[in-house]
Amino acid sequence: MKVWDAPVRLLHWSLVASIVAAWWSSDRTGAAHEYIGYAAVAIVLARLLWGFAGNRYARFAQFVRAPEPTVQYLRAVATGRSARHLGHNPLGGWMVLALLACVSLLALSGWAATTDLLWGYAWPVRLHVGVAWTLVGLVVLHVSGVVFTSWQHRENLVIAMITGQKKPPADGDQD
Repeated sequence: MKVWDAPVRLLHWSLVASIVAAWWSSDRTGAAHEYIGYAAVAIVLARLLWGFAGNRYARFAQFVRAPEPTVQYLRAVATGRSARHLGHNPLGGWMVLALLACVSLLALSGWAATTDLLWGYAWPVRLHVGVAWTLVGLVVLHVSGVVFTSWQHRENLVIAMITGQKKPPADGDQD
């Protein structure tokens, strides 16, 4: 069954590519690194728009849960009894927001470090580097969650994010 539409998948993999490219170019800060950062923030803005205008499973309202159900889901994961979700599970929903926020802050801090007002100050660069390492940590958590959830529910979520297809819902699955 089709779950993730083409824009969600394209924006997801484009953001992955921009993060990898930014990391690869981070020791040679200059025009290429800056343009990659601008591309990343454009991708984030497009994803934010699509989170309100996209299909059912692209919308934030569908997968961003309140804290209480998210904590309940975390407890279910810890006990091995978490329900399968067709779209993002509650932890995945919060991870989407955390990743988008982190990339936004990374782009903002990178831009700020290049302004005339802040040129030569160390703190914007330190902030940028700190946020970059935070993003690395979030990516590791995200990939670990994808691998764990794929194993737990016997479903390849990476392939699902490439094709947009997932197995139809079964008893006990969540929307």
